[in-house]
Amino acid sequence: MPAASTSMGYIPSSSSEVEEEAVVISMATVEEGEKKTPTPTMASSSWSMEAVMLPASMVLVQAFTMGALLLSKLALNVGMEPFVLLAYRNLIGAIIVAPFAFYFDRGMLRKVNLRVFGWLSISALLGIVLGIGLYYYGLRATTAAYSVNFLNLIPMVTFTMAVVLRQEKLAGRMKMAGTAICVGGTMVASLYKGPLLRPPWPTHMLRHHPAATVPAAHHNMGLGTVYLCGSCVAYALWFIVQARVGREFPCKYLSTVLACVSGTLQALLIGAAVTFFQAGGGSAASWRLGWNLQLAAVVYMGAFNTGATFCLMSWAIARRGPIYPSMFNSLSLVATTVLDSLLLGTLVSVGSLLGTLLIVVGLYVFLRGKATEVHQQQQQQPPAAGDDHGPATTTRGQLDLEGPG
Repeated sequence: MPAASTSMGYIPSSSSEVEEEAVVISMATVEEGEKKTPTPTMASSSWSMEAVMLPASMVLVQAFTMGALLLSKLALNVGMEPFVLLAYRNLIGAIIVAPFAFYFDRGMLRKVNLRVFGWLSISALLGIVLGIGLYYYGLRATTAAYSVNFLNLIPMVTFTMAVVLRQEKLAGRMKMAGTAICVGGTMVASLYKGPLLRPPWPTHMLRHHPAATVPAAHHNMGLGTVYLCGSCVAYALWFIVQARVGREFPCKYLSTVLACVSGTLQALLIGAAVTFFQAGGGSAASWRLGWNLQLAAVVYMGAFNTGATFCLMSWAIARRGPIYPSMFNSLSLVATTVLDSLLLGTLVSVGSLLGTLLIVVGLYVFLRGKATEVHQQQQQQPPAAGDDHGPATTTRGQLDLEGPG
């Protein structure tokens, strides 16, 4: 991202990054075409394979996100501190992506200077330390089914922040309508409970496991909502900063490793301070990992939510544009709600169900408006030199507005 290695997955740092990939792909296609002209059968076979693999990869990303949410919730329930989890998972993420950075971006190491590392550190502060850190605190204080709603709000919050900072124009009725619907859905889910629903599946399958119960000292829906809203704002600012990061250092693998390293160091410092004051002098036990749930959560999220998600989402965005991955966000929302009830016994109310439905509707209305805007921008672009097939196309809009999903 530099990817904040989040439960939300990788999103390339700027429009130039994906456009560069698109140019490379196009050049490779031209070079291959000079050697061998593909037959219609070959093109059809390639298209049909991609048509299957792209949505399958996005479903897999949502499965990784759902697993990360539930594992994070279980690890936090048994007493793991949010910044301890954050520091370890980003360290694992840096180790996972480092071989890709060495292979593809090792020539760019000489361009890493104080200015570049400064921007990457700001990116890590917003996307990793504040974005994920506040999300973990909100997740610990609420439920996985409730907190996952806020992942779908990130595109709208980013749009609002971009308008405030004058990086986006307040235009497009569908985008504004989608934002308003999502805000309404969040208010309904937060403020209105209504009668409880009896799900058609067994619940609380982990009732006897200590991770299934939230410590009373941490359970606070109001404070958890504040944390989750703060996480959305931090992610919105992170997306905006990414545009500058991409111009300063457009190397997705190496920048991801450096951002993860910077985020790890920042999380270590903040986590050490937090545990020092909480334990009245510090406690090394909170940083000790054994062969237990905490280690499983750290390894899973570092490997799948930074490593695998990084590759899958960068490929999907390069092929289908920035809006495509966000179209699958509702899958993790629905699946997390079901599994949260199935495993942890979280009760589903009419208010939470109605709020979730409004957020999903608002998200797709917003994405539809964004897709229309990107299409219009592409149509307005002048044809490329020597191109007789109409206007040149790109794979990006003005800002990356998808949620880390």
